[in-house]
Amino acid sequence: MNKKLVLGFIPSFLLLIFISNMAQAQAEKAPAYPLVAHDPYFSIWSFNDKLTDASTRHWTGSDQPLIGYVEVDGKEYRVLGKKPVAYDAILPTSDMQDYTCKFTESKPAEGWKAVDFDDSSWKTTEAPFGDNPSTAKTVWKSHDLYVRREFTLKKGFDASNWQLKISHDDNIKIFINGEQVFEKVGWDTKYNFVDLKAAAKKSLKVGKNVLAIHILNTAGGAWLDAGLVSERIEKNTNDLVGVQKGVSITPTQTIYDFTCGGVDARLTFTSPLLMDNLDLMSRPVSYINYAVKSNDGKEHKVKVRLDASAMIAVNTPAQKVEAETLTEGGLTILKAGTQAQPVLKKKGDDLRIDWGYMYVATKSGSNVKQSVNKVDSKGSETGLNTILSTSIDLGSVSKKESEGLFLLGYDDKYAVEYFEQEIRPWWNNDGKATIEGELTAASKEYESIIKQCQSFDESLYKKAEKAGGVEYAKLCAIAYRQAISAHKLVKSPDGEILFLSKENYSNGCINTVDVTYPSAPLFLIYNPDLLKGMLNGIFYYSESGKWKKPFAAHDLGTYPKANGQVYGGDMPVEESGNMIILTAAIADAEGNADYAKKHWESLTQWVKFLERDGFDPENQLCTDDFAGHIARNANLSVKAIVGIGCYAKLAKMLGEEDTYQQYDKMAKDFAQKWMKLAGDGDHYSLTFENPGTWSQKYNLVWDKLLDLNIFPEEVYEKEMAYYLSHQNNYGLPLDSRKTYTKSDWIMWTATLADNQKDFEALVKPIYKFATETSDRIPLSDWHETTNGKHIGFQARSVVGGYFIKMMDN
Repeated sequence: MNKKLVLGFIPSFLLLIFISNMAQAQAEKAPAYPLVAHDPYFSIWSFNDKLTDASTRHWTGSDQPLIGYVEVDGKEYRVLGKKPVAYDAILPTSDMQDYTCKFTESKPAEGWKAVDFDDSSWKTTEAPFGDNPSTAKTVWKSHDLYVRREFTLKKGFDASNWQLKISHDDNIKIFINGEQVFEKVGWDTKYNFVDLKAAAKKSLKVGKNVLAIHILNTAGGAWLDAGLVSERIEKNTNDLVGVQKGVSITPTQTIYDFTCGGVDARLTFTSPLLMDNLDLMSRPVSYINYAVKSNDGKEHKVKVRLDASAMIAVNTPAQKVEAETLTEGGLTILKAGTQAQPVLKKKGDDLRIDWGYMYVATKSGSNVKQSVNKVDSKGSETGLNTILSTSIDLGSVSKKESEGLFLLGYDDKYAVEYFEQEIRPWWNNDGKATIEGELTAASKEYESIIKQCQSFDESLYKKAEKAGGVEYAKLCAIAYRQAISAHKLVKSPDGEILFLSKENYSNGCINTVDVTYPSAPLFLIYNPDLLKGMLNGIFYYSESGKWKKPFAAHDLGTYPKANGQVYGGDMPVEESGNMIILTAAIADAEGNADYAKKHWESLTQWVKFLERDGFDPENQLCTDDFAGHIARNANLSVKAIVGIGCYAKLAKMLGEEDTYQQYDKMAKDFAQKWMKLAGDGDHYSLTFENPGTWSQKYNLVWDKLLDLNIFPEEVYEKEMAYYLSHQNNYGLPLDSRKTYTKSDWIMWTATLADNQKDFEALVKPIYKFATETSDRIPLSDWHETTNGKHIGFQARSVVGGYFIKMMDN
């Protein structure tokens, strides 16, 4: 329906109310702002409140610059992004160019840090070092690593703005000519830039110098890449910046308002992730729209421009790229990708895609100019140096709005590897579609798609506000695109839907069950088929005989290779309970148990495991694996009990009355035993028979949502009262061991409340965290409740769990 026509029938005083309500149907502040959000590789964000304060970035934090300009009467104003800080290599890191160094894994003799040390017995190899063969040039899995890099300085060198550039895992010490310049206990797998100390600069000399490193691999991953760089100081006195007037975030859009002299400009970033249309949702095309109009009553000549860096198509800046211009379907298109095209060759967490091609497109016309430019005329065609530039001349602009539309797309050719078979993305499952065709369709359907997005955004916000209040609705708006774009949608070789998550900034696993579990509510609400796509791979893994254990697997591999579990330790009760509970949630959402019937043998095997080993869990991990192993976990026991109850529910829906009676009684009997073993006066303990401890019992929420009626109301009431008295400034701690929390679990715990006031009391600190945290990263689900600092994790799909309150009706 045309909104302008509708508004024409609204009296003026009601119109003001309507506009005011529309303005509130969005969030205005977030830890980071999604601009282009499709999947774990095609995902670009602004990490700043002002869009022009820094370079736009991939969710991992690596620069993926989009730079936008509005030219008004010959004056150019920057309104999007910023050129990233540039560095020249003194001793390059591997993302700048390939290099070799000397190393040993045995403790060297005294003086190994000195320039004149004899390292002739050390091995020469290519860097970087690491335990992942797909990303490291030299595999390193031992405890100690010693590295030396010699370099020669000529007379007249200037080290005044030299910095160490370091990426490491774990503990490290770095020396220049024997002088210690850096030390850190812990790890930092992002490149860290450290100013050289005065003593280190003083130790540098004309002729031979040495950078020496000792690093320890203490646990988990191993990695080393280090060098010396000089910050390039660029003088640009013509950089005019538009004045940002506001920003708003809806589920599918991020919108910025600017003033550029006599013109106002609105930039709208739309990723149409509408889950009722999987073909549209999987289309890897986002819209960047510039809407401009005069603000002073005069006409102005306006041009708008988008510069997109080829860094979007590389893993590291030094990778060489190729770019070209083409026209198709009424569009002018720029295309870029790496020369090497290493399709599905890398796996891991902190990675960007370096195969397939990025595209920038706009409608063809005499007012459009496109070019491929180099940032540095001396540099080769690398991701760092190559810019795809598109300019649209809008002519004379008055108070009537004029628009310039850019389309940004990515064709990954093959998306994942699924049990050794390369799989295409959903939108091109049969290999017959083309990205040019998708861009053309996206351009033609633009107006219709934007209306659908706006309608959906308003509907979601209203439902969320009704369910949980204004702050809850804003958190849902912030979380929506993040939750979806941490997945990849494909079809299995058997034609089944696969919606595969990446465990972002955790361990990089693909299709992790205990990531699926907290993510599920969003997809249960808007398309249960997507949740099936999150379970199908795990069911196949067991039913094909590839996974032979009597409980459910933890994962299918390391993204993007889904070839079987890679996680070192099983979570038997956790994952079996998750699979049964989510299958029951699908049945409840669809009103039938057809999906459960298809997998009844697996579900029966897993419930028998829970019957035997779930009630009083042995020492093992749960989904909160960062907290370590724990025995007799009361919340994990709840999961087993609820899982048994869910199996009973499914049996009843399938007409298996005897099975229903057996397992329903079992779950209720277990619940009574649980209350005795976990009871601790005014609350229930962290572990059985362990007074003085407590934990969030977020797994109880399914007993409530699925009407299982296993646990008495007194359990909910007692726990809720205790939670409300134990909150910190930024939320309710996960349990009594630490003060950190998981915000997705707080949402589940809050949904146990029997009144709106208590729910909002638990949600308010999460909103406070999201809008006040000093960590400018895509929303973290693991943070410290005392100071609002994130502990780990970012950009993960588990924020889909925020939507659980919308299921409570």
